[in-house]
Amino acid sequence: MSDEQPTVLCLRFCRIGGGQPDSAAYEGLLALLGAFTPVVEAAPPDGALADVGGSLRYFGQDAAGLASVIRVRALALHGVDCAIGAAENPMLARMAARQAAPGTTFVVPAGGAAGFLADRPAAALDGVGTATARTLCGYGLDSVGRIAAAPLATLQRITGVRAGRDLWERANGVDRTKVLPNAAARSIAAERSFPRDELDPEQHRRALLSLTEELGARLRGEGQVCRSLAVTVRYAGRAGYETLTRSRTLPEPTAHSAALTSLAYRIQDSFGLQRARVRGIALRAEGLHDAERASRQLTFDPVDERARRIEAVSDRLRARFGPQAVKPGRLAA
Repeated sequence: MSDEQPTVLCLRFCRIGGGQPDSAAYEGLLALLGAFTPVVEAAPPDGALADVGGSLRYFGQDAAGLASVIRVRALALHGVDCAIGAAENPMLARMAARQAAPGTTFVVPAGGAAGFLADRPAAALDGVGTATARTLCGYGLDSVGRIAAAPLATLQRITGVRAGRDLWERANGVDRTKVLPNAAARSIAAERSFPRDELDPEQHRRALLSLTEELGARLRGEGQVCRSLAVTVRYAGRAGYETLTRSRTLPEPTAHSAALTSLAYRIQDSFGLQRARVRGIALRAEGLHDAERASRQLTFDPVDERARRIEAVSDRLRARFGPQAVKPGRLAA
């Protein structure tokens, strides 16, 4: 079997009938992947990366064949279908998974990165947000192929030295990151489902508030802070239920619930779903690391300081009397 073949799988899980798997099913799916390779990186609430380079010869399969076996077992054991991307590195595998429909595997062959990436819009690259894509398009760099063909020095003048090099490498299919086994702790997630399609924006806000309160308390209890938040909204569209996910970086790493809530609201507003029939909302805190190593900008704002003191007291009360002992007034009403 040739060594020159895709070895990284990116899997997106979807329940039959639509929707993300619940937390118990998700844990079962991670355990299922662990039966094929120990190098599994969780990407909650509905994804995972797996490096199967050491498993292909053992199972006598290529990446696409092994993906098919995983899909059949996930469907049989957990009632969950998979959209799978296979490529030679995590970035390409994630992009391939976005091209795969549930029940299919999209394979980027080894050495085929240039052809796969060439016609993709600039925003399709990992790490290229709306603002960066707009800037690149202003210079005529509106596709990944054009970015890859641009001189490195040009990209560095546009986006900065380090960002320019990272952008140039990604546009050329280079990803220096690895699949990190047991990396679930790099993010935590929670979700809220409505019993029926919910039209009331105030109920959407309440769900987000309860999620930020929950994740904030969990982060503080574990002595961690997060760098960014990702909001996922599942809503009723013309062709059934659709899902939108968007993430943004916090001004500074934090576990302060008020800061998490403010950013989550801004992300929700950016969707522009004024009259969406929402069935569920999920929130994921990403880029976790120890709070002791995080720095905080002093604001000398008495309101902020008072809120943090109240938060600390609330955490002690929850630890003693349970998670529902203290909650914001909007959630208690």
